[in-house]
Amino acid sequence: MTEILRPDLAGIDRAATLLRSGGLVAIPTETVYGLAADACNGAAVARIYAAKGRPSFNPLIVHLAETQQARRYGLWSDLAEVLATAFWPGPLTLVLPLAPDHGLSSLVTAGLNSVAIRVPALDAAHQVLTAFGGPVAAPSANPSGRISATTARHVLDGLGGKIDAVLDAGPCPVGLESTIIGLHTPRPTLLRAGGLPVEAIEAALGEPLEIANGAEIIAPGQLASHYAPNARVRLNALSANPGEVMLGFGPVDGDLNLSPTGDLIEAAAHLFDHLHALDAMDKPIAVAPVPDHGLGRAINDRLERAAAPR
Repeated sequence: MTEILRPDLAGIDRAATLLRSGGLVAIPTETVYGLAADACNGAAVARIYAAKGRPSFNPLIVHLAETQQARRYGLWSDLAEVLATAFWPGPLTLVLPLAPDHGLSSLVTAGLNSVAIRVPALDAAHQVLTAFGGPVAAPSANPSGRISATTARHVLDGLGGKIDAVLDAGPCPVGLESTIIGLHTPRPTLLRAGGLPVEAIEAALGEPLEIANGAEIIAPGQLASHYAPNARVRLNALSANPGEVMLGFGPVDGDLNLSPTGDLIEAAAHLFDHLHALDAMDKPIAVAPVPDHGLGRAINDRLERAAAPR
């Protein structure tokens, strides 16, 4: 049985105890629920891959309680300092060259010489990380390639009985995975659009980001087919075909609407929850067009991967 923990002192302590013993605990962050394990314990990290059915070439994000801890695991730079100061804690992941004597399981980095690191902002996540006291590997808490979990119920529907516990702190306020920026390359590179708009990052850097060519998997969320419901997905639809259900946006309405007012922040927060609900209807899903700027860029990234051939 998977324990359901409350985000109180007892629940936080229990989550940390399970992590120290090599267990798997789904913890909430501001982005999505993450499936957490001790990042220095190879057996525990292997359990993440087994529970999710995740390809072993797909690296994991290391979550830390404080920015200063990142210097132990990744080689720091002036650009890392700029972005960490501006956006940590928050929905930003930095990919850095691995530091010497980092102590992380090689399964976390999928054997690469770089590491993805994030300092989450949600209080419940910070409390668990502080109580645990070390690096935690935590991909999204869902079966590999499927819709990410933004509530404890989503976690249990996908991984119940396969993990030790889930800490239920309610819905995730951002609702999209973190934006991932590569700092292991000559210029800062966008590896995955996410819950922090690209425009904000470019403003902090004072320069445009390079765009990854997708030829190599060096960060989570780069697989062509990802975030997918069981049903087929059709994009940029203005209405549903017979036999389809409709995910609307703005004036293009449907069975569910990401944001009737066209608010991209609201749409991001609703994306995975609405996909879960429509997928339960066991019909193909038509999706209305979403503007490709700000958080819309990340929403469209998720939708394109959800609609990709499998």
